[in-house]
Amino acid sequence: MDKLKVFESFVSVATKGSLSAAARAEGVAPAIIGRRLDALESHLGVKLLLRTTRRISLTHEGSAFLENCQRLLSDVANAEDSVSAGGLKASGHLRITAPAGFGRRHVAPLAPLFHAQNPDVKISLNLSDRVIDLAAEGFDFAVRVGDLPDSSLVSVRLADNRRLCVATPAYLLKHGTPKHPSELMQHSCLTLSSDASQTRGWAFKAQNSENAEAPEVFHVRPHGPLDCSDGQVLRSWCLASMGIAWRSTWEVENDIQSGHLVEVLANYAAPPNGIYGVFPQRKHLPLRLRLWIDFLKHHYSLPATWQSAP
Repeated sequence: MDKLKVFESFVSVATKGSLSAAARAEGVAPAIIGRRLDALESHLGVKLLLRTTRRISLTHEGSAFLENCQRLLSDVANAEDSVSAGGLKASGHLRITAPAGFGRRHVAPLAPLFHAQNPDVKISLNLSDRVIDLAAEGFDFAVRVGDLPDSSLVSVRLADNRRLCVATPAYLLKHGTPKHPSELMQHSCLTLSSDASQTRGWAFKAQNSENAEAPEVFHVRPHGPLDCSDGQVLRSWCLASMGIAWRSTWEVENDIQSGHLVEVLANYAAPPNGIYGVFPQRKHLPLRLRLWIDFLKHHYSLPATWQSAP
């Protein structure tokens, strides 16, 4: 029995939740994965997985063994990295996910640059606004924009994310410029649909806040005749003078610089939240992931990164 291969198959089945998903990832038939698991359980003398026609779940022993296997496989990957070109050459497969709009602009263009510096690293990039379970779906790293929910994932702040209200000069000339966030209720506001994020509404800083470092923030839930689950569509509608939008600077900075959009309610702009990188564990990070995190932090610290995106 090739123990390392069997351990990899066990971890894949346990995290993906099915034999077929693990088999697809490895490019083999599900029956092969099944035989590996049978051999592993026979060797250990314990049941690791409870398998039915509909789902696979871990036994108590399986949960404990999964954690040990993940640590072992991570140690093996690190050992390989450490002896590859004196520990300076990353290799392996890096699986990344990011929000669709931000990913198109500020992750996808960087992936080829990172690969050029690390040609032995294969990169798979998934762009989706769905919050992906990294362990269950086999991802190493996710970029997430905005406040992070409580999570067992490890996070590192890559950059600030400032949000602001914008509109075209033509829209403001026709409909007037709001002076206070409450006046947004009299305007056509371009909002994310209810099944998207921003469920608390648009965030603004209270002008009478006594704490300058952590000012009080309040939320307004504006409305309008148009909403969409895609932020890029909202930006397009805003550029077409169809209303006021609440967008991130990374998305509309160029439009403001060109004069196509102007910021409104600047005095009430909420403090920035963050752009984060998240990953399952802090210890035993493969070299390829450590280099990728440092690569993003470096590029996101450059003003040109945010000004050059289309």
